[in-house]
Amino acid sequence: MCESDTVATGMYRPRLVDPLIRQLILELPALLIVGPRAAGKTTTAARYARTVVRLDREAEAVAFRADPDAALRGLAEPVLLDEWQVVPGVLGAIKRAVDVDPRPGRFLVTGSVRGDVEGELWPGTGRLTRVAMYGMTVGEQVGATTRPFLDRVVAGQALVGHPDRPDLRDYVDLLLRSGFPEPALRFGEPARARWLDSYVEQLLTRDAEQLDGGRDPARLRRYLEAFVLATAGVVEDTMLLQAAGIARKTALAYERLLTNLLVVESLPAWTSNRLKRLLLRPKRFVVDAAVAAAAVRADAAAILRDGDLLGRLLETFVVSQIRAELAVTAARPRLYHLRQQEGRFEVDLVADLGGGGLVGVEVKLTAAPSIADARHLVRLRDTLGDRFVRGVVLHTGPGSIELDERIVAAPISSLWA
Repeated sequence: MCESDTVATGMYRPRLVDPLIRQLILELPALLIVGPRAAGKTTTAARYARTVVRLDREAEAVAFRADPDAALRGLAEPVLLDEWQVVPGVLGAIKRAVDVDPRPGRFLVTGSVRGDVEGELWPGTGRLTRVAMYGMTVGEQVGATTRPFLDRVVAGQALVGHPDRPDLRDYVDLLLRSGFPEPALRFGEPARARWLDSYVEQLLTRDAEQLDGGRDPARLRRYLEAFVLATAGVVEDTMLLQAAGIARKTALAYERLLTNLLVVESLPAWTSNRLKRLLLRPKRFVVDAAVAAAAVRADAAAILRDGDLLGRLLETFVVSQIRAELAVTAARPRLYHLRQQEGRFEVDLVADLGGGGLVGVEVKLTAAPSIADARHLVRLRDTLGDRFVRGVVLHTGPGSIELDERIVAAPISSLWA
């Protein structure tokens, strides 16, 4: 356990959630910052804590296992309790402490699993306010200070590309850099590849064992590889389990496990009574495109030689940039996908703004977008009328152009430019 008033910040890169945490800690008694392992949660949360408790260190965890209420008492606040899932009983102690004394700024809790993974162990409802923190966006890595992408889209701002004018190969290099701060900011390509290989190995062994003991790492690896090859896709469950060579019950358990470990996520299907025969299956994504590539041992050359994998990883990368901004997006969107059963009408990403309308986003492997690339957005606009706020075709070229009314084509780099 360590106590300090400050944390060394000489190398700290500001994160999207920093202003949000600063605001919430002045008003709320306890925050739960949840995100994938190695996303930088501890480094960020420690900046706001006077006491840091690392529950993944056995020496520090012993007292909290024995008597979490007593262990919390008297610590200089705010107290950061890192990796809560190692000693889940600490959540009950926080609940009891907050019930007695609900002063703001008492506790920060971080974890690398979904906070609601075990319902019977989750006393945080109404006491811990959840803040999602994913890997670093490219904007965070380069120190950009732009508004969140969807807020700019809704406001009708011009979407311009980065002055460096990245091309397709540059985007592949960016997605392979990863959103995890250590490989993204510290390592060159050889060391980064080794780090990512180790990350995947740890997920499939130690992390999976801690959360759900008894899983077969070899079969779990096969399932993750099958999932990677279907990332950014709407596929039947049977396709994944057949590719992995496992039973349906096992496949469902593996997907639940990887979801709880924040390795994979699903976008639900968007529905409307104005559109018929919509597919209701979710669209699956690996959370970090570099982890996906590492899981199938694909480097830049291999990705560029495989058009299907290239398209899937590029969309996975784009969605990861937008997903990471959701916690600080003023429009408070919910993300979906849209696809008709026959596949003749689909939109990669649908951001539902509730009463504020809807934004559609398509990701295209082209440097010269045309109105044909926006045909599904045009149909969605014509179907929804005024509820359709704007459509964006994100592409690999350098320029931004208006394709049609309320529909623009913009470089992928406009996400952070």
